[in-house]
Amino acid sequence: MLFRKVESVIEEHLKTDQKRILLIDGARQVGKTFIVRHVGMKLFENFIEINLIEDSLGQGLFANVRTTEDFYLQVSMLAGSKMKEKTNTLIFLDEIQAYPHLLTLLKFLAQDDRFTYIASGSLLGVTLAETSSIPMGSIRKIRMFPLDFEEFLYANGFNEMAIDTLQKKFAAKETLDEPTHNRLMDLFKKYLLVGGMPDAVNAFIEDKNINTVREIQREIHEYYAADASKYDLEKKLKIRRVFGLIPSNMENKKKRVVAKAIENKKGKGFKDYQDEFEYLIGAGVALAVQAVANPVFPLIESSGKNLLKLYLNDVGILTSLLYGNNIRAILDDEKSINLGSVYETVVASELIAHDFKLFYYDNRNRGEVDYLIDDYETLSAVPIEVKSGKDYTVHSALNNLLKNKDYNVKKAYVLSNERVISEKGNIIYMPIYNIMFFKR
Repeated sequence: MLFRKVESVIEEHLKTDQKRILLIDGARQVGKTFIVRHVGMKLFENFIEINLIEDSLGQGLFANVRTTEDFYLQVSMLAGSKMKEKTNTLIFLDEIQAYPHLLTLLKFLAQDDRFTYIASGSLLGVTLAETSSIPMGSIRKIRMFPLDFEEFLYANGFNEMAIDTLQKKFAAKETLDEPTHNRLMDLFKKYLLVGGMPDAVNAFIEDKNINTVREIQREIHEYYAADASKYDLEKKLKIRRVFGLIPSNMENKKKRVVAKAIENKKGKGFKDYQDEFEYLIGAGVALAVQAVANPVFPLIESSGKNLLKLYLNDVGILTSLLYGNNIRAILDDEKSINLGSVYETVVASELIAHDFKLFYYDNRNRGEVDYLIDDYETLSAVPIEVKSGKDYTVHSALNNLLKNKDYNVKKAYVLSNERVISEKGNIIYMPIYNIMFFKR
């Protein structure tokens, strides 16, 4: 079984938080159902799992449930013999977005306190935004992502002691010896191929067959592109078009979304596609990075809404689209292949999984810096530049940003394939795999 850090979060909540219902959000295929089922069956004698999408397509038992008593009645028809006490009965409402009214009912189920509950959904960011009565105070919402690089290392045989040692060396800015660095870079490149979707990782671990991995990734990508069931055909086509443009946008110099290119219509702006952007971001299949021209803490105060970069939520899906079954493009450092968009995607997914809000520096005169994050200890912004080639010390936009003392930037990072950790002024040069230790 794959190690997932969210398992301990779920377990701790179910053991200690008796007042709120845990609600797990996340894109499809990231492993929500599996991990809840695993923890639930481990901790509770009576585990009741109800897939609400299946119900909506079948009997529709919960379609008109509006009260706790009606809810208990329907559950009893499915698993009445398992409905015992709160301490030994967990009811898991999977894909709860199929019935938005049940999100409101969670408040009353929590107040009634008859059983223990947990819920998950794949479009909760979208559904909650349109729910008139959100049960604030009664739920605790967390977001689940594909496996990050640290979890990928565990899947490939690393243990807690090895990860702790690496983290301590990162904190001390200590360069790794060459064999260890080479091992980590080898696994990092394989992570670029495999990504973090559990099915793809399991397939890679089991038989190392890139064809199998790519088939899984293509199916997930196609499913993401087609999954906008609540919208009419015109809206679905726009969502699919925006989603389909993400890889090609990444290959452009600016990389940001160009609204007029979505339908090739002049005069179209961001406001014309607001629903499409919000759907893809809320569904977790696209990662948003907003532009900032004035990089001072807190970044959200100066972020621009009309300059946006979108990244795919999984780097393995991106490399599948870009390179197909050819693994040499990544593993052999082909000079003709620019892996800039791939490296930026993995950094975006790592930072978002570690609870950072993402921004990038955009200044017409000074240039662009890949990422900006908030540092709550120093109350300053931290620029991050990502380099996939050998020219990692060339970064004029970052230099221009750091020259401006009004920004109050204390430190900046340049991440690359270079093994040696070094500092030049307030710029810290580090290996790209250390992004796994950037945490709030």
